[in-house]
Amino acid sequence: MAAAPSAETVPPTAGTVPDTAAPPAPAAPDAPVPAAGDVPRPPSRLGRRVPQLAAGLVLYGVSMGLMLRASLGGNPWDVLHQGLARHFGLSVGTWVTLVGACVLLLWVPLRQRPGVGTVGNVLVLGAAMDATLRLVEGPHALPARIALLAAGIVLNGLATGLYIGARLGPGPRDGLMTGLHRRTGRSLRLIRTGIELTVLTAGILLGGTFGVGTIAYALAIGPLAQFFLRWCTVPGGSAA
Repeated sequence: MAAAPSAETVPPTAGTVPDTAAPPAPAAPDAPVPAAGDVPRPPSRLGRRVPQLAAGLVLYGVSMGLMLRASLGGNPWDVLHQGLARHFGLSVGTWVTLVGACVLLLWVPLRQRPGVGTVGNVLVLGAAMDATLRLVEGPHALPARIALLAAGIVLNGLATGLYIGARLGPGPRDGLMTGLHRRTGRSLRLIRTGIELTVLTAGILLGGTFGVGTIAYALAIGPLAQFFLRWCTVPGGSAA
C-alpha cells in the first residue's frame, strides 16, 4: 500500500489560511470626536453680505422714488407714506423712516429680534427715496410714466432680492408680518393681505395715490422677488 502523504505535503483546503500569511494590520485608532466648540461653522461671508445689503436698501429707496414720480400709484405702504406727507407735511421719505420706526416698535410684543438689515431698512430707505425725488422729475407723457413705473417695479424686485438675500435681517414691515404669523398661527398670505389692505385704505383716505401702478406692483413683485432671490441669496452663514 502507498504511504499516506505527510502533513508537510497536504495542500491547504479551501477556506484555510496558510501559515505564511501576513498578520492582519493593526486597527486604525478611532478618529477624535470634535468638541462642541470645535465644530466648524459655515463662513459668514460678511464681505459680500454687508455691501449687498447696502446696495439693496439704496436701490429699494430709489425704486420707491421712481414709482412715485410715475404718478400711477405705488405699493400700499407708499400710498400711506404719500398720504401722510400730503396731510401732515414733511417729505415722503421722512414718513418712510418714521413709519418704519413705529412698525419696528410693534416687534417688541411680538418678540421679534431685529438685525442689521432691519435697522438699515429704517435709516436708508427714506433718505434714498427723498434723494431720488430731488433728482428725478416726473414725466408728463403717459408712455414715459408707464416706462418709469415699470423700471421702478423691476428695480424694486432686484432690490428685494439683494437685501433679503444678504440674510442680515428683514425689514420692519416684513418682520411685522412674520411675527404676527408666529403669534397667531394664521397664514402669511392672509396676514400680509390684511396688513396691506389696512395700510392701503388708510393711505387712500389720507390722499395717497392709488392707481394701476398699485395693482401692477401687487401682481409683479412676488414673481420678481422670487426670481432675483435665486441669484442674490448668499449661501452659508446665518441671518444676523
